[in-house]
Amino acid sequence: MTPTLHAYLPSPSQGVWHLGPIPLRAYAFCIILGVFIAIWMADWRWRARGGHSSTVNQVATWAVPFGLVGGRLYHVVTDPELYFKHGNDWVHIFYVWNGGLGIWGAIALGAVGAYIGCRRAGASFPAFADAAAPGIVLAQAVGRWGNYFNQELFGKPTTMPWGLRIDASHAANVNLPAGIYQPTFLYESIWDVGVAVLVLWADRRFKLGHGRAFFLYVMAYVAGRSWIEYLRVDHANHILGLRLNDWTSIVVFAFGVIGFIVSASRHPGRETVVEFKTTGPDDDALQPAAAAVGSDSGIHDGSGIHDASGIHDASGIHDDGRIEVDGAQDEAVVLPEHRTPAEGATP
Repeated sequence: MTPTLHAYLPSPSQGVWHLGPIPLRAYAFCIILGVFIAIWMADWRWRARGGHSSTVNQVATWAVPFGLVGGRLYHVVTDPELYFKHGNDWVHIFYVWNGGLGIWGAIALGAVGAYIGCRRAGASFPAFADAAAPGIVLAQAVGRWGNYFNQELFGKPTTMPWGLRIDASHAANVNLPAGIYQPTFLYESIWDVGVAVLVLWADRRFKLGHGRAFFLYVMAYVAGRSWIEYLRVDHANHILGLRLNDWTSIVVFAFGVIGFIVSASRHPGRETVVEFKTTGPDDDALQPAAAAVGSDSGIHDGSGIHDASGIHDASGIHDDGRIEVDGAQDEAVVLPEHRTPAEGATP
């Protein structure tokens, strides 16, 4: 009897290359590429909202390391037996290149880092979260390909032509033989790209603000992660018959729904101000002026501006920020309240 042959996707023959003594790991490259994509897209969207490009870099220096640590902590805390059970070496906690970054921990602690960064940069945290959301999920889409190179986090056996071939050494990690399995990494990567498109479309169509684009990302991502999690066969702790990540998905989805509803009811519309100070060397000098003369309609009168030189009346303060004193025109200063998005830019 002739055995039935099935089409399948091949797994990479290796996930590590060596440049002399230096290992070059595909998993690490996928994570790094994802981070760069997230920062690039956040910068594009932030500038389109009227923010400074330097602000994104400032926030990223806090959010990225916090996110990586949070992702690893979530993985270790939810699967402690992989590192502390008899026969396992806890030092492997630091072997991040072998995989094991929990997205829930990465987002949670990454958000803490982003909040700190926004506070230090004088930026609106909800507005920044909205700007960053599509890039974050695209970074997840790219990062999932690291699982492909590591031959990990695959699903149940399948005969579908897009099934993924897993070799014996990697299948043995979950006590299974070599075979064709569901490519759950691919499912999630495609889903993540779809979520990014959805958030970009909804943000453009409905002018989402005050964190609602981020909450939409959370809900949409979780909706896909729940059914993909059901297909996976890797080790996971269970509670009442469900994988721990399924319970986490339920909680996170509820958080997204509540956050979206509360934001829409309390803060309809979109922020007009995303940064509360400029990033130049004269920030401190500009703050009193911003507080004294800023308004929604523009700056029309400067009779309340005083400085150390004894000037009490500005004979001409224009809407574009130029100050004219005794016929002399000072350099233009655009206060942050009146920054406008770059021409042609779309958030």
